[in-house]
Amino acid sequence: MWEDVAPAAEDRPVFRGHIHAASRAGLHIGIFSEASARAVDRDLGARPDGSGTLHLLTDGGVVVHSCGSDGLRRVSGVRGRPSGAMAGAARWMAAMLTQRGIGAGLVVLVGVRLAALARSGPGGADPVSELARATVLVPAPATSHQAGGSVGPATLCDLIDQQLRRRSDRRVPDIDADAAWTLELEIPEHPADAAVQATLLTLADGRYGSRGCLEEDTHASSAAVVAAGVYTDNGDRRVLLAGPPWTAFDGVGDRAGRRVLDLRTGVLLRESDDGFRSLRFASCVRPGVMALRAEAVADLSPGDALRPRDGGWADDCTARARSTRGGGVVAAARQTHAVGDESRVERLAGYVSDPVRAPRTADAQEVLDTATAVGFDALLGEQRAAWARRWSDATITIEGDSGAQLAVRFALFHLLSAVADTGEAAVGARGLSGPAYDGHVFWDADVFVLPALAATRPAAARAMLRYRVARLDAARRRAASLGSAGALWPWESADDGADVTPPAAFDRSGTLVPIRTGAAEQHIVADVAWAATHYAQWTGDHAFLRGPGMPLITEGARFWASRVDRDDDGTAHIRSVIGPDEYHELVDDNAFTNVMARWHLRAAAALAERHDAVPAVEIRRWREVADALVDNHDPRTGRYEQFAGFYDLTPLIIGDIAQPPVAADLLLGRDVVHASQVVKQADVLMLHHLVPDEVAPASLRPNLDFYTPRTAHGSSLSPAIHASAWARAGRPDRALDLLRVALRLDLDDVTGTTAGGLHVATFGGVWQALVFGFLGLRPAGAALLLDPVLPATWTSLEVMLRFRGGRVVVRAHHRHVHVACERPVAVRLGRDHHSVTVTPPGRDLPLPARQEDVA
Repeated sequence: MWEDVAPAAEDRPVFRGHIHAASRAGLHIGIFSEASARAVDRDLGARPDGSGTLHLLTDGGVVVHSCGSDGLRRVSGVRGRPSGAMAGAARWMAAMLTQRGIGAGLVVLVGVRLAALARSGPGGADPVSELARATVLVPAPATSHQAGGSVGPATLCDLIDQQLRRRSDRRVPDIDADAAWTLELEIPEHPADAAVQATLLTLADGRYGSRGCLEEDTHASSAAVVAAGVYTDNGDRRVLLAGPPWTAFDGVGDRAGRRVLDLRTGVLLRESDDGFRSLRFASCVRPGVMALRAEAVADLSPGDALRPRDGGWADDCTARARSTRGGGVVAAARQTHAVGDESRVERLAGYVSDPVRAPRTADAQEVLDTATAVGFDALLGEQRAAWARRWSDATITIEGDSGAQLAVRFALFHLLSAVADTGEAAVGARGLSGPAYDGHVFWDADVFVLPALAATRPAAARAMLRYRVARLDAARRRAASLGSAGALWPWESADDGADVTPPAAFDRSGTLVPIRTGAAEQHIVADVAWAATHYAQWTGDHAFLRGPGMPLITEGARFWASRVDRDDDGTAHIRSVIGPDEYHELVDDNAFTNVMARWHLRAAAALAERHDAVPAVEIRRWREVADALVDNHDPRTGRYEQFAGFYDLTPLIIGDIAQPPVAADLLLGRDVVHASQVVKQADVLMLHHLVPDEVAPASLRPNLDFYTPRTAHGSSLSPAIHASAWARAGRPDRALDLLRVALRLDLDDVTGTTAGGLHVATFGGVWQALVFGFLGLRPAGAALLLDPVLPATWTSLEVMLRFRGGRVVVRAHHRHVHVACERPVAVRLGRDHHSVTVTPPGRDLPLPARQEDVA
């Protein structure tokens, strides 16, 4: 409050100078006052010109002005002097800071009234109540448990001086230790546990991923940086190229302590018991820029900034990793090491990569020089603000389940980190977090990762589709090599679009087993088409389907039309394939493959006809083949037989043998599993999830009842899809049990494979379970379908997303739902799809009563 700290006339120049210095250092200041803005401005006379802002919240909180080099400018206000105006002003200031990624734990409140506001604000996520975590200073005698003592202009100048000294001394910044946004882990002693933790704490900017290894881990391979889409040959395998690591120190002291991943701002803090502290981040504003600060009471031994070192000098170095394919990764780093009462290290690194041509050292040096000119603190400010913008389009809030809340944010953080939003994005099965699956791109990217990004970061989803478009010719060549028309996408894809599926591999029991997915898991063709159409439905970017995306649809349809076999009775069949259930290989008429092919042919026909892109005779052929494809549906039971002959296999309920998730092929043996009805992952049920309008009405529940007991969840992709299906079937509490499995898959290393990288597709599945499943939210033309159903323990579920260029926030309760929007949006509500148009800023909609079960 200005009235608590206003300096005397002779002290105003010093006070003003401190505010100017604070602005140049990136600090944000808000001054609250009962007086008018002109009166406060006349006394203060500040004209800050830095990246930090100065706001005057005056007239008792009624009016907000910004104060800068161009003078005083009104930015917010209401007429009159309504009660609660000060709370409104505090709410405005808190929201402004939140937009810059500054949480309450990084805020200092000065004044009795502000302290009282923070303590008495409403519960939940209201910005005023969030300020209760702020540091509070009040005039003596102290009334706050957080801080106290005499407060005046000298105290505020001292506070600013402390912050300026922290920056000039390159001290490690603090984070906002909000339990709802921070993952805190004890530093493990066992190397295997450390490898899992390094995966969990990966920092990535969409193009480069840096595993969260401890600073004292100097092993170059474990701490390496990988660049998306840059591969090299390792024997007969194509693998992601490991770039030079940048986080290693020769020595840091005591290992014991904790590490905290701040999901809100994308920074990783370490605090050891002996006083060693470090903070690092990968800039999402400047891809390729990495930053780290460290401090300790004892002298630190940082050693070379890059390992292995390839030329350089005392405080600067460069290093490179060359690909056998001609490309590579180049890094340049610079560090300062100051020794005094404490030892402090600041390290910046810049990475440049190219999949085809060897990048120049000078390019990495240029990236580094730009980052150095900006400076660590400004880079951190950019990082916080950029992540705040990301979260404004992607935050999911669950009230009533703090464990699920943090796990959901962990999943979304890594999902949003894994994909670039410019150029083309090759999204491997483990993202940029580890070496498993060699960084290859599977159907996971198209069907699990892309849908979440289409609704939260549309540019990133389009970058994923550009990856497929650029490899269309390779897919055509592959189809032609098998005597088929159109395009056949590889099951495992790397840089050039050729299929890189290995012919065999050792399983976890050490047995060498053949891998047939590359030749037979051809549903990938329809998966890519589904991803392209889904992107267009969410974003309204139909120009993509008319242009570069058209061949993704039409060339795939040509493949299916040439791939089917026709029997004498006129039925069409797709034989000798593998569906999502990879326990059963080379089967005929896999329901998932056939129905997805049918959907694909019909979608391609409609698209091509609408844009006159394909001869009419070919369009008629596609529709005729689609109508002739068998789908194994039994109208009497409502079930789809997973493939021809599935019902003849040995009935086996996996729960009678082991508690899923379990790798049934390892537990029982491949031969036993192949001869039984044990299913690896959602297969028939995946149809109901992806193309609910293509399956028979009322068929979801009977298929859930039949296939759920037979599903081992031997794939990380499975639990989230089952969660979505059970929610759509009106069983949200059962769905929640399966959602928890998906949420904890990496956090608890459920499959024992997290050390090899994060299961990024599982994170995409979690988003789909929450949005498609629990909220029942899907695009339908220019409208959104909305049919929420919540577990009993949840109070509400809120999702932020983008639909056709506008931000939409859906907050569902058990009896009603609130839809907020930037522009009018059509909503079709409930099972009966009651139509309503929601106009800005939004409205509450009552939910129709529903039975427990939905057919």
